[in-house]
Amino acid sequence: MNTNKRTNRRAFLKGTTLLTAGLAATPLTGWAGQHELQQEESMYLIGPRKGYSPHIGTLLSTMTMMRSWVIDTVKDLTTEQLDYQIDEESNSIGAMLYHLAATEKYYQLNTFDDIPWGEWSDEVNAEWEVPMGLGKEARDKVLGNTVDFYLTKLAEVRKVTEAEFAKRDDAWIMKSEPFFGNQPTNNYCKWFHVCEHESNHRGQMKFVIKRLPS
Repeated sequence: MNTNKRTNRRAFLKGTTLLTAGLAATPLTGWAGQHELQQEESMYLIGPRKGYSPHIGTLLSTMTMMRSWVIDTVKDLTTEQLDYQIDEESNSIGAMLYHLAATEKYYQLNTFDDIPWGEWSDEVNAEWEVPMGLGKEARDKVLGNTVDFYLTKLAEVRKVTEAEFAKRDDAWIMKSEPFFGNQPTNNYCKWFHVCEHESNHRGQMKFVIKRLPS
């Protein structure tokens, strides 16, 4: 290898090392402004979002992607298909969609309003307790609705989540308290659970869809 090639290679490696070190040392907040436009262009880019603190925006981008997948899974289903139950112990897709809206509502109350879990008002319980609990009562009562009904419920609660997220910062998302089996749990974990909960039920919905009567 001649002298020029060795010099160029050392310069390249040195530059790469410095760049890598710089990336590792750059806090997430340093990248928020640089990538806001890019992140807005595709739901498949997980990262900060304009109008939100870096960690909250990144979490919201994950939630947005998952919600889009849920909607795409159910958007063409009829009322009959939404009400279909595989057996007497199964939940319908409609009930599961309503349940997802209820779950997000309850986490709003717990994290935004600081209401201890389960200490909801009678008004809240009247609207959300049945879909939140699923089971027999939901199988009996959550029936006869179009897909637009469920998607509207989901959109309404998500609008509140987005507005409340915009009011808060990364110190809030990292705030912890005893939760989940009295374990230290931060708001980031709680809201990630809302997202993965949708993933779990989406899998169940796809299972039911494959078994819909012809």
